[in-house]
Amino acid sequence: MKKENVKSRIEKLRNQLELHNHKYYVLSEPSISDFEYDVLMNDLIFLEKSNPEFLSLSSPTQRVGNYINKEFAQIEHKYPMLSLGNTYSQQELLDFDNRIKKNIDIDYEYVCELKFDGVAIGLNYENGNLKHAVTRGDGNRGDDVTDNVKTIRSIPLKLHGEDFPEKFEIRGEIFISHEGFEKFNAERIKLGKSSFANPRNAASGTLKMQNSALVAKRPLDCFLYHLMSENLPGDSHFENLRKAKEWGFKIPEYNKKCKKIEEVFEFVNFWNSERKNLPFDIDGIVIKIDSLLQQEDLGFTAKSPRWAISYKFKAEQQLTKLLSVSFQVGRTGSITPVANLEPIQLAGTTVKRASLHNADQIELLDIRLNDYVFVEKGGEIIPKIVGVDQTKRIEQSSQLEFIKMCPECNTELVRKEDEANHFCLNENGCPPQIKGKIEHFVSRKAMNIGLAEATIDLLFKNSLLKNVADLYELKFEQLLLLDRFAEKSAQKLIDSIHDSIKVEYHRVLYALGIRFVGETIAKILASSTKSIDELANTNFEELIEIEEIGDKIAESLQKYFADEKNVQLIERLKKFGLQMSAKTNRANITDILKGLTFVISGKFQKHSRDDLKLMISENGGKNISSISKNTSYLLAGEKIGPSKMTKAEKLSIKIINEDEFLEMLN
Repeated sequence: MKKENVKSRIEKLRNQLELHNHKYYVLSEPSISDFEYDVLMNDLIFLEKSNPEFLSLSSPTQRVGNYINKEFAQIEHKYPMLSLGNTYSQQELLDFDNRIKKNIDIDYEYVCELKFDGVAIGLNYENGNLKHAVTRGDGNRGDDVTDNVKTIRSIPLKLHGEDFPEKFEIRGEIFISHEGFEKFNAERIKLGKSSFANPRNAASGTLKMQNSALVAKRPLDCFLYHLMSENLPGDSHFENLRKAKEWGFKIPEYNKKCKKIEEVFEFVNFWNSERKNLPFDIDGIVIKIDSLLQQEDLGFTAKSPRWAISYKFKAEQQLTKLLSVSFQVGRTGSITPVANLEPIQLAGTTVKRASLHNADQIELLDIRLNDYVFVEKGGEIIPKIVGVDQTKRIEQSSQLEFIKMCPECNTELVRKEDEANHFCLNENGCPPQIKGKIEHFVSRKAMNIGLAEATIDLLFKNSLLKNVADLYELKFEQLLLLDRFAEKSAQKLIDSIHDSIKVEYHRVLYALGIRFVGETIAKILASSTKSIDELANTNFEELIEIEEIGDKIAESLQKYFADEKNVQLIERLKKFGLQMSAKTNRANITDILKGLTFVISGKFQKHSRDDLKLMISENGGKNISSISKNTSYLLAGEKIGPSKMTKAEKLSIKIINEDEFLEMLN
């Protein structure tokens, strides 16, 4: 067969197979038998192997996976994968609706969607071909699981039509259906393997496998629910998803537009009872503002969008006996009471312990030893005690007393007036606090040093680690003297510590474990103050002017840098070469925008919004998401949300366009 005929035959087979994949896995309308499908696939595999010059990464043959084990690379999300705020009552949904009304002056609509109980995924497409599939990770970067995701037949490798954006991301949830889960577990048991507790755990474990050929044998599926690009088809989230369905994506048929909050309640109530009839698991409802311009107007908090919320269904509960209570010391010195329980099965897992949170919660529930207590999984993940069966209480029971001294270092506990928790203030002498700070410092989202909790405990007991700076003084020869280390493992740890010197400033800031400074806040501080020295010298009034930095965070920062031990620790870390200032890729940095704050809204002709934000921060300015009296300029593009314009005019904030902004830089 001539080469041009081979190429034509290959293209024809690919198109046929993708069409049958779409009909079977997305539309549930198969038009050929499995045997006929296999014949077409085998023909394509043979032709591609015989003619490797025609091989394509978007070919249906790529869905079979390969047996190469490989580590997952990390990819940064262009759009951070934020989590949604949770609500558990209709009153909280009403509160959400009232907040929307206060910030949007015109009519708005909601889109209600099922909240699938699976694993979040972001799919990046370029020119109609799947380029990357990335897990949530820490919200800013995740694992590149493209090879595994290519094995999922309901995810298109190549899109239909031609009217999709050149580059875009679509997000969704990878899951396993009830039927697929039962068959999969039955096969594992037949092979003598342990079964998975629930479909979510099975989906999560499968996606993390490093052998995509094995992933291809598991019944993964995927619903897509959010489209992201600077060139979307229209302003309606609902209509954009309908368009994405035409491109070949599996979009849930259950989505509904609602004009009033009462319609949202109807949707929630219907699925609260109807969910048991679905062929897959859901744990709630997601409610979103439909208009993208209105979404932009509402903006984001540090952790979640203001234009969406998750309504969680009531969690499964079980009754069990409280055997004892132990007290744990966290890395910040916070004391958490933990209930030790008679084991029970709850939401697919065995539960032996549950959080009691704090002294107020113990008093509120009037919990006593040997009580029978109701346990549920908060957010379907963390077990907690929510009540007591008073009818089963024994007569001689007595109230639980909260401890007065630290269970680890015997320091007297302190509880501030505005705090719910008790604290041990011996942060530099209390072993769990010292080890907890080190565990936080080496964690993946922080310095990403390959050091397990048990190894930290070993190094601490042998007086090799007393604080995080000691990590950088560890010697290969010292490690070889310890039981857990051979030459290979010792060298691996030394190399991991050395590699951590390259970690960006905002992650170093997060790694320090300053109270209330999580990943997002660390990133905000790193972009607002270019170095740790500048941050240390920023006064309280200047700190609270930074977006998302409130009184508590500002006070915590001031307290941290006022402690001489922390200052000495930072100086030691500087000497070891850790990144204590923000890096930039541009040479022409200026302070021309110093002291100015900008809100960016709308679409721009010459630069993307991300580029404009970078120009602002790299020339001394600050980016904020919502307009206030402290805003210097509203940088307005086309199709800007009316609410932002109205608020800017009301507060007499100067409104500039893209050209005027570029003039400022020149």
